[in-house]
Amino acid sequence: MLFTKQGVIALHAWTHERLDTVFEHVRVLASPEFTQAISGFGQPSVRDQLAHILAAESGWIRRLKKLTSEKRELVSSRDLPALEAARKNVVSATQAYLRDLSELQLNTALETVPEEWVGPARSPAFILQHICTHAFHHKGQIAAMCRILGHPLPDTDLQR
Repeated sequence: MLFTKQGVIALHAWTHERLDTVFEHVRVLASPEFTQAISGFGQPSVRDQLAHILAAESGWIRRLKKLTSEKRELVSSRDLPALEAARKNVVSATQAYLRDLSELQLNTALETVPEEWVGPARSPAFILQHICTHAFHHKGQIAAMCRILGHPLPDTDLQR
């Protein structure tokens, strides 16, 4: 087994603990800064970056469960509290999915994947690792955006 269930659960929790710091920090941004488009980023605002992190995690978990992706419009909300509430739902859905898997299921590549699947069939553990690295990638972009906006993020590394 490449990944342990306990290890994947811990990595997911640590990832969201670091996102707690980001969500807490971006409360200092005025509304126009939170939604201000900054050129050079795939998701142009801090709000859009946060919404993208959540939508991606939700989408991957739904695909792992062989459900169609919801067309939840997380990015339509200009409101940080709405994103924070959405994050609680996304985290709960991921935790519930993980609780229901055996370690063997966690490490076994899916036999079939939904039509919306991106890339080769992978194990749920691989996808959970991807969800966490994806969140850290966009957290880094948020850190750069906050610096540009004059509000640098505190340290949000796993080892802090």
